[in-house]
Amino acid sequence: MTYVIGDGCIDHMDRSCMEECPVDAIYEGARKLYINPTECIDCGNCEVACPHGAIAVDRKAAPEWKADNRAFFEVVLPGRDAPLGNPGGAARTGVIGVDTDLAANHR
Repeated sequence: MTYVIGDGCIDHMDRSCMEECPVDAIYEGARKLYINPTECIDCGNCEVACPHGAIAVDRKAAPEWKADNRAFFEVVLPGRDAPLGNPGGAARTGVIGVDTDLAANHR
């Protein structure tokens, strides 16, 4: 089980969840945030901290956002040479600055 950030975060990146994540597993794209499913320890701090209700446990998340969250780490994003993978914390990467197709094209 892990947590997933859905469309409620798009263009509303409050970043409160990032401050509450004890393992630094929340990464910043251009329009939304993403939780690394491998690095997440399932503590739930992010879900409680999100003022937009954009975070849900994966079994309750919409399938498209669950797949989107995983894709951020597994596919080659625009302008990158390789998938992000599991870099060991968002502080190591800084702002990624690009999104998956679903988030980038969301209206």
